[in-house]
Amino acid sequence: MISRRNFAGAAAGAFAASSYAQISGANDRVRLGFIGVGNRGGNLLNMTKEFADQQVVAVCDLLDPLLDKAVASAGTNPERFKDFRRLLDRKDIDAVVIATPDHWHALMMIAAAQAGKDVYVEKPLSLTVVEGRRMVQVAEETKRVVQVGIHRRSSPFCQEATEIVRSGGIGQVTMARCGVALNTWPSGIGHPPDGPAPTGLDWDLYLGPAPEAPYNENRHLFLYRWFFDYAGGQLTDNGVHFLDLIHMGLGQNRPSSVAALGGKYALHDNSTVPDTFQALWEYPSGLMVNFFQTSCNSAPFSNTKPLLAEFRGTKGTMNIYFDSWEIVPEQVTDDSFPARGPLETDAARAYRSSMKPAMEARSGAGSADPRLHIRNFLDCIKSRQKPNCDIETAHRSTTTANIATISYKTRKRLDWDADREMFSNDLSANELLHYPYRAPWKLG
Repeated sequence: MISRRNFAGAAAGAFAASSYAQISGANDRVRLGFIGVGNRGGNLLNMTKEFADQQVVAVCDLLDPLLDKAVASAGTNPERFKDFRRLLDRKDIDAVVIATPDHWHALMMIAAAQAGKDVYVEKPLSLTVVEGRRMVQVAEETKRVVQVGIHRRSSPFCQEATEIVRSGGIGQVTMARCGVALNTWPSGIGHPPDGPAPTGLDWDLYLGPAPEAPYNENRHLFLYRWFFDYAGGQLTDNGVHFLDLIHMGLGQNRPSSVAALGGKYALHDNSTVPDTFQALWEYPSGLMVNFFQTSCNSAPFSNTKPLLAEFRGTKGTMNIYFDSWEIVPEQVTDDSFPARGPLETDAARAYRSSMKPAMEARSGAGSADPRLHIRNFLDCIKSRQKPNCDIETAHRSTTTANIATISYKTRKRLDWDADREMFSNDLSANELLHYPYRAPWKLG
């Protein structure tokens, strides 16, 4: 983990590195290809083009309007592709940015690394645990730089806040929580009928390894997130960001058990993910992490402003927001907790009066601008150093989410062997660690 103090120095030092893989000189630009240039991919392209030491030379998407927009935005006349494999055939591309539906992340990242490209792949890293482990293996085998788009790893204020927690600044943490609250009741994402794919869209290629399914507008573009065939709902969309932030603060990323419940309780749409969901993980050091999600009520779960992560320590609570953090001190005493019966009122009163703040209130602020993360990726391409959100780190946080989905699907509390990456108390649950790819696709 790079600290706030040496963040700028490390970034600057990357420019001084002499070993540039595939880049002939320190003044050369990193030649980039973008795979997926819709909502997130288009935003990443717009942010990346601000850096002078890169050039977007190729863009890939299945939709012509998105390609038109990306070419115009890049301003560098990039070559257009509809098949990502043809983009990867270009020998002059140094790195690719992958911002496709989640079910494509593994195959595209593996193919890119095996083609000699460094990779920026959006979160969540993978759709399954097996995919994620194979992605880690390929990154190591090919010695590629792989940055995963969990961008708060590059945010100085998030680094500062989680370092305070990790170093014991709020005492012993026994519980952390995060969640997503929104209200799309009663219609949710709607229930449009199946129908023909839009002209020019290769629906078979869009599905790729996913199960055969008729075209439905909700299974495409942004709303694919609400179908288990392609993603994992809020748990893997936003939850991976927040769970990773919690892992940063805890200094550990391997839960030992998980239990999850939920269902479609109120929304009447064609999504397959729950509209209400709770997951609880236990970690070996002795603490619990909770993620909750509701699509039926938008009241925030903090009393102030939208909260990314909350750490409850014995001395204080660390709240991390989108652009700031704060510590709320605990009131503590060395006295033993008294009986609270009618004959012990004096003891109870004395106990309360002996309480004092365990620490001072503190706060900080900053930015979680994804440009910091992109900059770190470009620097690491040149320095060959490990990026801020390396693939093993992202795999662990994504796995934490994915095993909760399996607990939800099986309706069971599951014990997780993080070394073997298997469930130890229910062998049948291990069948959900991956799924049969649709022919002809295979995990490389």
